[in-house]
Amino acid sequence: MLISERQLRDVTRLLLQKAGSQADEARCVSDHLVNANLKGHDSHGAGMLPHYVSFIAKGIMHPNTPVRLLRDGGAVLQFIGDRGFGQRTGKEAMDQAIARAKTTGVCLMTLASTCHLGRIGTYGEMAADAGMVAIHFVNVNDLDPIVAPWCGREARFGTNPICIAFPKSEHNPPFVLDFATSIVALGKTRVAYLAGKTFDEEVMLDSEGVSTNDPKVMWQDEKQGALKPIARHKGGGLVLAAEMLAGLLSGGGTIQPENERKGSIMNNMTTIVIDPAAMVSMDWLQKEYDAMLDYVRTCPAADAEHPVLIAGEPERIASAKRQANGITLSDQEWANIVAAGVSLGMTEQDFAVI
Repeated sequence: MLISERQLRDVTRLLLQKAGSQADEARCVSDHLVNANLKGHDSHGAGMLPHYVSFIAKGIMHPNTPVRLLRDGGAVLQFIGDRGFGQRTGKEAMDQAIARAKTTGVCLMTLASTCHLGRIGTYGEMAADAGMVAIHFVNVNDLDPIVAPWCGREARFGTNPICIAFPKSEHNPPFVLDFATSIVALGKTRVAYLAGKTFDEEVMLDSEGVSTNDPKVMWQDEKQGALKPIARHKGGGLVLAAEMLAGLLSGGGTIQPENERKGSIMNNMTTIVIDPAAMVSMDWLQKEYDAMLDYVRTCPAADAEHPVLIAGEPERIASAKRQANGITLSDQEWANIVAAGVSLGMTEQDFAVI
């Protein structure tokens, strides 16, 4: 089915308010989710709402919870999310980290124990839009692991995303590299499963450790399977590095089983925000940035149907198409969103798509 950006924003905002969020928080979370849909990352879009409704009902996710400052050490800021919406606490923590980096040149920021931060590229974009460079490491705890280590047959990690962002120049948009350290994010398996699709490659292991391309092993089988890490042993190292950088430096903890697991998607994030103007001439940096991107783009494509793209370009292409043509959701994904809203007192008319 197709739904317009405006309609999806209206529906998600109303549903979040029915779930208990005040208007400003509902707008913040809704904008984050719908922007993820627009940019082609449906795994982190409105399809997350049924999970959030379930977490709130169980008391393991707390609406209307602002980020809380634990430590102000000048160039070091440490926050805790207290199980609030990560889209809100993440934005509030990033706003303060960006402001601090403008005075200190660099800011090391950690955010512990917040519910699902959503698409981490959003926070990289915030920094880039403010003229900053940002590096983010995220881990996941409070739930059972879903990613196997390299050469392993059982899960030991979350999807542990990494994001690196550079600001735009006069001639080029921002560079925003954002990826899970698993081959696919768990949400992408949800989207594929609900749409009745399989992957082109075997990106998962079933509960017996057998390689498969069928997402049902993550959602339907009695014992959940595991996602594979990216890039063989290199990805196996990155997923553990993100686990330690995010879970240990933030104080929020890792996914190791001695830490309590209540079943929500809990994130910890360690972020470095850098003011490039404190390091080099901005005129030089922007010229060098443009020259490097031009150099990359002049590389002949191995396949004419797949041109060389810079990180961030696929999202801009998807956003232009979806703003013009609407956002595609599988029928089952939409049915789950409707069911979550109806459980909160919304009516079928609230979901009418014109």
